[in-house]
Amino acid sequence: MKVGFLIIDMQTIHLENLDNKIINRACEYINYVSNVLRRNGHVVVHVQDIEGIDESNKDLFRTIPEIQVDVNDLILNKEHSSAFWKTDLERMLSDQNVELIIISGFAAEQCVLFTYNGAVERGFKPVMLQNGILSNSPDVIATTYRDRHVISYPVVEYLIQK
Repeated sequence: MKVGFLIIDMQTIHLENLDNKIINRACEYINYVSNVLRRNGHVVVHVQDIEGIDESNKDLFRTIPEIQVDVNDLILNKEHSSAFWKTDLERMLSDQNVELIIISGFAAEQCVLFTYNGAVERGFKPVMLQNGILSNSPDVIATTYRDRHVISYPVVEYLIQK
């Protein structure tokens, strides 16, 4: 089964109000899973929100340096909460024969959740990376995980080696 890993909105502009310890912890999980998937020929996609970007603030829209971006990773720009809405994400993943989508990033209650729902609506099998999603409200993370499929990094390793 081909896996697609979405890293959503891990940009300076979105994370500037979060504690660095929380960001670093999520980045450890995200980078670990990214590297495992890359080594095994799966797809890593960095989803970047560009709503409101202009010449004066473009540096704030860059991916934070704690997130490892490989030259072979795919980059997708979006202007809406769901990474599927009015983008080429569905085609990108279908062209790569992706069936399972692992979702990580910011914000649990908005872009992460809307993208999860968008994946379901399009026939993909989405899961959220345990310890890999962020929010400005920590209690929202537990709520976001509730009633949705969640995957831990050891399961990712097991799954791709089958």
